[in-house]
Amino acid sequence: MTELILKGRVVTASDIVEDGWIAVTGGKISAVGTGNAPTAAEMQDFGSAWLLPGAVDGQTHAGSQIGFPGMAPTTKAAVIGGVTTIVDMPYDHPIPVTAAPVLREKVSAIHQYAVCDVALYGTVPPKPDPADIRGLIDLGVCAFKISSFEAHPDRFPRIDNAATLTLLHALEGTGLPLGLHNEDQEIVAHATRILKEAGKTGAEYHSQGRPPVAELAATGTFLELAASTQAHAHIVHISIPEGFEMVRAYRARGRQATAEMCVHYLLFDAEIDMPRLKGLLKVNPPIRPGQMDALWQVLEEGLCSFVSSDHSAWPLERKTNASIFDVAAGMPGLEAMLPAFFTAAAKRKGDAQAALMTADYLADRPARFFGLSKKGRIAPGFDADIAVLAPDNYVYDARANPEGPGWSAYHGMAFSVRPAATFVRGRKVFDGVAITEAPGYGRYIPRQ
Repeated sequence: MTELILKGRVVTASDIVEDGWIAVTGGKISAVGTGNAPTAAEMQDFGSAWLLPGAVDGQTHAGSQIGFPGMAPTTKAAVIGGVTTIVDMPYDHPIPVTAAPVLREKVSAIHQYAVCDVALYGTVPPKPDPADIRGLIDLGVCAFKISSFEAHPDRFPRIDNAATLTLLHALEGTGLPLGLHNEDQEIVAHATRILKEAGKTGAEYHSQGRPPVAELAATGTFLELAASTQAHAHIVHISIPEGFEMVRAYRARGRQATAEMCVHYLLFDAEIDMPRLKGLLKVNPPIRPGQMDALWQVLEEGLCSFVSSDHSAWPLERKTNASIFDVAAGMPGLEAMLPAFFTAAAKRKGDAQAALMTADYLADRPARFFGLSKKGRIAPGFDADIAVLAPDNYVYDARANPEGPGWSAYHGMAFSVRPAATFVRGRKVFDGVAITEAPGYGRYIPRQ
């Protein structure tokens, strides 16, 4: 017997089902239809709300500050925002995920702390060990991540070109992408030093301190390294359209090259918003001036693989230093990503197209990219991961989540849809007001 019926405006991979319903049995979607629904043990009618596939956020940093217990506040923020699966980066405190024993420990933490499902990246130290790489692959990591810029010598090191080639060759034939944090170390160090010597340390100089050429140089080097192999090269964040064009050129050469968009590049303009938000808006690569419209066109032309949040919920004291060069990079985005993207897309395309675009870029595309074959779609056989977005204008308040950092660059923004409920594998984990499921409900989802 059908256990649960959810009713509303159902957003599938190709269409919007008005007066639609989703049938759920055993945590899976068993049927999707319109009009009269099957008999079920429970029915929840959300009226004119959008029923979207739960977002799959392809870039979060749950353990960067407090280690694996960070899974608790991060996954709670996720479900508050309609995100049902996070793909977590490997740069945890104090030890990155470079070997099977660390990965097993992180999986155990997911099953202890998480309220949504979690897939995981792996990484390598500056001198990669092929046996450790294979161990992470065997345990189901969905991708690997490295950086051309050193944020920390142990937790977030720079991986040089020789080590990058070693890893690329190890990933040949596996289907796993290798993601890059794409900034050139020497260019950034030089640009930053010049600005500091001139006393130019305000927030308005962040983009100049990490100029576009640093981003493009690192991207180009990495893509050329990957082009000498049969591996899949992926850029985890590009802030300017020229980077996406570069990736497209490598695909035109027959290489496996992809690139990802972070939602904040689509919502903020450095010239307008950096003077107002200062260090709260610091991310790397930086948010640039005058690029928002061009980056939306990148999405509309299909040059971007998917959209992610790059969520990192630093405490406020790490974001308010007088010098922008001493402010931690990263900002929370899980709670706001889905309504923010929908709202901005609706202004460009209208609500119906925004719903389809949101389902595509925030659910279907990242699920397929990371090999999460039962995630990302409202269709029979898929996990019943559902985000309910009510057509309700509201102002986002970052202080409403008692376990959040209490700040956000999105704080005070007006959104046209509000997360009204979130279901993970058919169970309601957020009711629009509070978390309704205990930590430990979330599961580790290996690449399939």
